[in-house]
Amino acid sequence: MLSTMQSVREIIDHGAITHPDRVFLLATESGNKQCTWLELQQHSQQISTLLEEENINEGETVSFILDNGYWTTLLLLGVMYSNRVILALNALSGPEALTYVTGHSDAKLIFANQKYQEKFASVFKQLPQSTRIVSTDENLGIKKGLPDLLAKASENKARNIPSADDIAILMYTSGTTGKPKGVLLSHKNVIAGGRNTAVAHNLNENDSGMCVLPLFHINAQMVSVMGALYSGGKLVVAPKFSASKFWHDMAEFECTWFSIVPTIISYLIENNAEGVSSEIMSQIKSHVRFGRSASAALSPAKHKAFEERFGIHIIETMGLTETAAQILSNPLPPAKSKYGSPGKAYGNEAKIINDDGTDATVNNIGELMIRGDNVMQGYYKNPEVTASTFNTDGWLHTGDLAYEDQDGFFFITGRLKELIIKGGENIAPREIDDILYGHPAVLEAAAFGIDDEHYGQEVMASVALCPGMEVSCEELMEMCVDKLGKYKAPKQISILTELPKGPSGKIQRLKLST
Repeated sequence: MLSTMQSVREIIDHGAITHPDRVFLLATESGNKQCTWLELQQHSQQISTLLEEENINEGETVSFILDNGYWTTLLLLGVMYSNRVILALNALSGPEALTYVTGHSDAKLIFANQKYQEKFASVFKQLPQSTRIVSTDENLGIKKGLPDLLAKASENKARNIPSADDIAILMYTSGTTGKPKGVLLSHKNVIAGGRNTAVAHNLNENDSGMCVLPLFHINAQMVSVMGALYSGGKLVVAPKFSASKFWHDMAEFECTWFSIVPTIISYLIENNAEGVSSEIMSQIKSHVRFGRSASAALSPAKHKAFEERFGIHIIETMGLTETAAQILSNPLPPAKSKYGSPGKAYGNEAKIINDDGTDATVNNIGELMIRGDNVMQGYYKNPEVTASTFNTDGWLHTGDLAYEDQDGFFFITGRLKELIIKGGENIAPREIDDILYGHPAVLEAAAFGIDDEHYGQEVMASVALCPGMEVSCEELMEMCVDKLGKYKAPKQISILTELPKGPSGKIQRLKLST
């Protein structure tokens, strides 16, 4: 039945009819408030009514800058339900980036709480006259007027059912190498994003997924929210990740899976489940099927360390904003997975091409290309870059360097823009990262290239250490020379308090080279 549905609204309406009393959402920040599928439909209709009253036309953009929570999740889905476009603003953005996005997006309405209105006062002062702010208290409800909306719910001003090609989400990339680009995802795209997650991980109505990643990022939106929506399961949303609360929440809400990033995996290993009894961990392992890692490469050393410590299988995956998140995933046990690989293609096609555009052979490095229903419609108000991002056969250039092995597993070696070319030899930063992560004191690591008059580029690296642990730069450099040889090893390693990261936790190595 779901395979024939073309919009988020159809899935929500179908769920409200077939399993109205099943819990869809549980938000931990507001007394574990729950929302059934019928209530999800009703709230979505209320949001449609509100947007109609605010004179927001179908197809226009509505944004929010809010913390994870009950109403944030419902806004995300309700705006799509209403046939408007939702833009979740990155609360970790600097004022300059946020000013650009709010101006470029043509958003007509911004839902913002007092905290972010104060934090970004300079941004809000520069908003276009066509953009209005709706003051929102997540604990009381939308516009602090939820009771008024409930009284109007029967009006149901969700008029035209969105088509598959209508835009559902506008999401801006992090813009580490230039101005952020606005990715346009249609209803077909976001449904495919949820479906690909559900198919790869065999999600169903009995699953309960823990979301600790911010809802302004594609991972949380597609993997956690759309994965639950498509599979009919339950979504547990925490306000943010907390190493001290994570396992207790997993136990209390009997979650069967979770989606996190490598940085969180490092924090959980470091925290070592402090304050969590062996009985609670045993309880968790009895109902957790897997954990999922994405948004950045997971080093084999951290991967193995997590599984050995907690006894929970981690599935490494890979996704892009431009592909509604997931493109690759390792299979579920008992099927074979591979450390260091984000897996095989699920729900879309993937291939490697050479510099001349021809298909690469097995184990040869080239650019990763993706094609499928999850691939974006294009970049907002940027037709030139959109055209250059696709080839003539509709394949998306990811910009990732990778190879495919004989078993169909893909291995990412770096980004085209991050590749280090020393004396004419290509050096993949990931290869150096993995060596550094092999030291128990290293929490974060990133290799990068800097200009060099003799070699063209020279290899450098930065690390952040686990709290309370020490290691010298000399020891790390000796380890790299021993494993990689002097030519590939970093010329210099610096120890920082923290490495620069994007909203998903992905280390932004290009910022280290400037």
